[in-house]
Amino acid sequence: MRVAGDPQAPVLLCLHGFPEYSGAFDDLIPHLEDHFFLVAPDQRGYGQSWRPAEVKHYAPAALVADAAAILKHYCSDRPAAAVLGHDWGAAIAYGLAFRHADLFERLIIANGVHPIPFQRALAAGGAQSAASQYINWLRAEGSEDRLAENDHARMMGIFSKHMDMSWMDESKLAAYRAAWGTAEEVRGMVNWYRASTLQVADPGAPLPAEALPKLPPQALRVPMPHLLLWGEEDTALLPECHAGLEDLCDDLTRITLPGADHWLLHQKPAEVARHILQFLR
Repeated sequence: MRVAGDPQAPVLLCLHGFPEYSGAFDDLIPHLEDHFFLVAPDQRGYGQSWRPAEVKHYAPAALVADAAAILKHYCSDRPAAAVLGHDWGAAIAYGLAFRHADLFERLIIANGVHPIPFQRALAAGGAQSAASQYINWLRAEGSEDRLAENDHARMMGIFSKHMDMSWMDESKLAAYRAAWGTAEEVRGMVNWYRASTLQVADPGAPLPAEALPKLPPQALRVPMPHLLLWGEEDTALLPECHAGLEDLCDDLTRITLPGADHWLLHQKPAEVARHILQFLR
């Protein structure tokens, strides 16, 4: 876990995704620690957190409950200023907005997705379905063994495919490899995909509506002010992933960052921080 800033300052909860850990926010924290008390946990299955082997422990409700417990711990007398989620961390941040809107005031998503437009894009059999075929590969039994072998070579391949990794220096890479750990430890990370009910179509073969999970819009509405930061060169999550997001939010602000991709928190931390500060002011 990372914590930074004055504990008396407004709380900003930072939730990482796959295949990162709390170090996902190391480049961003220096730009925000004078304004907030930043809390960036290793989420369940990652880093120094609890990493059970059974898929049942990674049900979305359990992961959201983890984050809610952290908010309640650090914000016993007032709501947090915001929750920031990236990648899978965005899924948990959205879950908090749906179920625990009283615990924080604003939602910030950086290259992450709301389940309704994402499932729509995954099921369409188009570009996003093609880009997300790795999800089915990760869900297959034994993927953790292949991700860990050869000093996590395939993990790095997924991490960096068609992305700008110039920010990943040797010291960062060593820290990531240490956080990933053995195949048994990687299993916890992969179990997030196995526990998800989202369905991925084969390219060119859209899935019928009856094959998809039920995602009622009224239960999955974002009630607080919501900022979406998007690195426009992301090749893992495409623009169709957030098409129509306005229909699911009471107050949405979109900001696109040219010259950044999925790893915008590392590539443009100062710019990301500037937009966050403007939004939270």
